[in-house]
Amino acid sequence: MPGAASRPARTALSMIKRIRIAQLREGMYVHKIEGSWLEHSFWRSSFAVKERKVIESLRASGIAEVWIDTDKGLDVAKAASGASATDVDAPSGEPARIVLPGARATLGEEVAAAKKVYAKSRVVMRSLFTEARLGRAIDTGEAEALVDEIANSLQRNPWALISVARLKTADEYTYMHCVAVCALMMALARHLGMDEREGREAGLAGMMHDLGKAKMPLDILNKPGRLTDEEFAVMKGHSEAGYKMLLEMGGGEVALEVCLHHHEKLDGTGYPHGLSGEQISRYARMGAVCDVYDAVTSNRPYKKGWDPAEALKRMATWDGHFDQHIFHAFVKSVGIYPIGSFVRLESGLMGVVVEQNEGSLLRPKVKTFFSAKSRAYVLPKIVDLAQSRSDDRILGPERPDAWGIARVADFLA
Repeated sequence: MPGAASRPARTALSMIKRIRIAQLREGMYVHKIEGSWLEHSFWRSSFAVKERKVIESLRASGIAEVWIDTDKGLDVAKAASGASATDVDAPSGEPARIVLPGARATLGEEVAAAKKVYAKSRVVMRSLFTEARLGRAIDTGEAEALVDEIANSLQRNPWALISVARLKTADEYTYMHCVAVCALMMALARHLGMDEREGREAGLAGMMHDLGKAKMPLDILNKPGRLTDEEFAVMKGHSEAGYKMLLEMGGGEVALEVCLHHHEKLDGTGYPHGLSGEQISRYARMGAVCDVYDAVTSNRPYKKGWDPAEALKRMATWDGHFDQHIFHAFVKSVGIYPIGSFVRLESGLMGVVVEQNEGSLLRPKVKTFFSAKSRAYVLPKIVDLAQSRSDDRILGPERPDAWGIARVADFLA
């Protein structure tokens, strides 16, 4: 496994202890959070406590006890605490959950950090595709580190990075599509109840799923119009090309499976092998949904992307394409009106969905900037439809071009 050689070996003196949350101090290493992951907002329960706000966030989540690893961080005594801890066997059987620690951030607070992650992603993915195109050996270390950073951002705010990823240009679609699918895969993994390892494997698979496009002829890959049947037949080879590259570089089983089979369909009409039903792995079925959603909602050299809410509506009618359980979980992960959806409110204001309210998929936060009544721009304002004082509601999605609006995505920033 990548990075295995750098992991510290376990010694006889290493110890896992369960302590009360009041005993937790900076410098300790949390091995596991006590209790079900569904009861708190921490997607991963294994991390170093570096800041006081992490402890405060744990307390605010109602967590009573945690397990610490004294081999990786301070013990209770060394943390200058007089309280005692109980020496017990390490917990097992309950998986840790996705993402490193950190208090939840508002969308505005996290967008700046998400933009930095996105900018770094652009450099890493461009380099990855360039190396693959030149036939050079690919080191997935940077990609794996990037998955960690994306996971961190999703923990602090599940919507910020997905919002920023919608700003990708048509020119950078090929490689930044992989970053968007990575984030969507990890968000979907959480809603499917997957553990940390599974979630990160899903994220890395999403990041590598289209690597084979680096081997496609540039005149076909960058063609500004619809592909001919012959050109499409060539492009369909990208999944097997990517699989071969990942196999040569020792890619993990999940990444290999998603790379090879994310274009398979449940009814057997997909490619490259025409698999159907349970023949398609769960990860590949996840990849199919995330890949198609980002593809159809992105602006491409030859077509304008669909509105996100309209995309979900259309995808729901494609019988035989997606696993319905996974598709329904995906809708919950992005919202009935996903980030980037242009919607009309009952008040006559129009705007873009910028953040979800996890308690109510029908009542997200909307940045209004246009009046349907006056057909004119208005001062942008965030409207939280889930607030009790708000009596406004979404009437439905609208086509921005029908109102003379060129780039809704500009109002996401």
